[in-house]
Amino acid sequence: MHNAKFLRAAAFSLCAALQIFQAENLMAASANAKFFDAALCKPPYTMTSATEIYDAAEALAKPDTSSLGAAIYKLPSEIGRDGFKSTEVFFASNAVGILVEGQRADDLAAKYGLKPETSDLLGTSTKGYSRALPADQQPEPGLAGPGKVSIVARQGDALPGKTLLACEFVQDF
Repeated sequence: MHNAKFLRAAAFSLCAALQIFQAENLMAASANAKFFDAALCKPPYTMTSATEIYDAAEALAKPDTSSLGAAIYKLPSEIGRDGFKSTEVFFASNAVGILVEGQRADDLAAKYGLKPETSDLLGTSTKGYSRALPADQQPEPGLAGPGKVSIVARQGDALPGKTLLACEFVQDF
């Protein structure tokens, strides 16, 4: 009788552990898709889409706000897509993205159809690429002021060993 209770308790515990493990894997897969999609402007950058991805990052980690005037969230597990890997989500006032492992700006540009940028952002990037989203994916006039949403890939001394892949809104001045 005692063995039967023990076996039932052990089986229940094993089932509960498996369900938790599956839920964690599902959350990780969901986060993986969510963070990479956000960096690739899927959906295009808006305050709503940025807030949703911010909330997802907040649920997983606390930010490091010590560099670049940005919040960088270290994820509990590695995420990846298309051969690119990351453990960090990046938020700035006008961008949401990921920090890809390695100096991969050229590879990201080739994979996602990005073109060389004409500016190095006052020396903050040593290599940068971008591609504006099509007109039908840009914010409606008046919602965020005049500007453009673009996918960007940048590497530089401020992010040693990393490349920023982000969806960025830049206002027209």
